[in-house]
Amino acid sequence: MTTIIQNRKIIHIDMDAFYASVEELDFPHLKDKPLAVGGSENRGVLCAANYEARKFGVRSAMSGVQAKRNCPQLVFMPPRFDRYKEISKKIRAIFFEYTDLVEPLSLDEAYLDVTQNKKNSSNATALAAEIRERIFTETGLTASAGISINKFVAKIASDFNKPNGQKTVKPEEVESFLDVLDIKKFYGIGKVTADKMYHLGIFTGLDLKNKTLPELEKHFKNSAEYYFNISRGIHHSAVKPNRKIKSVGAERTFSKNLSSEIYMEERLMNIAEELEKRLQKNKISGKTITLKIKYSDFSLQTRSKTLLYFINDKDLLFDVVKNLLYQEKLKDSVRLLGISVNNLNIHQKNSIEAPKSLSVQLKLEL
Repeated sequence: MTTIIQNRKIIHIDMDAFYASVEELDFPHLKDKPLAVGGSENRGVLCAANYEARKFGVRSAMSGVQAKRNCPQLVFMPPRFDRYKEISKKIRAIFFEYTDLVEPLSLDEAYLDVTQNKKNSSNATALAAEIRERIFTETGLTASAGISINKFVAKIASDFNKPNGQKTVKPEEVESFLDVLDIKKFYGIGKVTADKMYHLGIFTGLDLKNKTLPELEKHFKNSAEYYFNISRGIHHSAVKPNRKIKSVGAERTFSKNLSSEIYMEERLMNIAEELEKRLQKNKISGKTITLKIKYSDFSLQTRSKTLLYFINDKDLLFDVVKNLLYQEKLKDSVRLLGISVNNLNIHQKNSIEAPKSLSVQLKLEL
């Protein structure tokens, strides 16, 4: 049976032993020692365990008593959620440099839909590698990633090359990838359901796929269609951002640094055209326009202007950023230019759009 699957590009990023890794980062003397976060040797349950502790069978949600029994030399650290949230915020900021379609699942994992992205890259595998490298460079922590056509497959794939690795499952590989997978590795199938499936002779994805929908309905009622679909790699749940879009932008990094403002104007017009497409596709306009300049020494500068009207037209955008470009002298050659729009009309009622004749007015007002 051939299944047509919607071709999206989804990345699932999962930090490696996040809480424990943060403790190792802040307290380097703990590195290479078996470490648990939460609980104690006398009571409580563990929030997390590092990979060294996992060698002894220590796992999150295990009682501290059992963990200490498994690993007598285990070090217990109290959780510091404010610190974990602080680092999680830095990591999410990296995600939003690539796409606004980010769905956090917890402090340490998220889905990213990069079908269309801010880097204009068609290579989701390369983007995942770049994001993981950025996370490591900026936080000192490692992350693993799964890349595939939907959230379900990407989530499973992110577990395959942990820690500090990634796996891509291409559209044509999805069903063969799932066919050989133990059913307990299917996201959404818990221990109780897996045990029930084992008793029915369902041990792998292929076993599940070979069951008809009526057969599954007999044993799993309302969940039958879900199991029927995921065995074929069908999962239509979209990445759902849990925050409103605050800005829309586009940027370009140049193969050679630019020294001439004339060349920069040409690039800014190209960027404005790309940004216009994104804004108009989503029926978004904004009042505050920001020019981003990254110099050859990697220092960053931004220049902004807030208008009286909401705009999303490339000519108006270009007029604003051109004036911002000449607002003050550039300190060096430029390796990246970007334009972003915020103060968006989607957050305000009765927004007033710019009249068609505003282009000349903007030039005079700036």
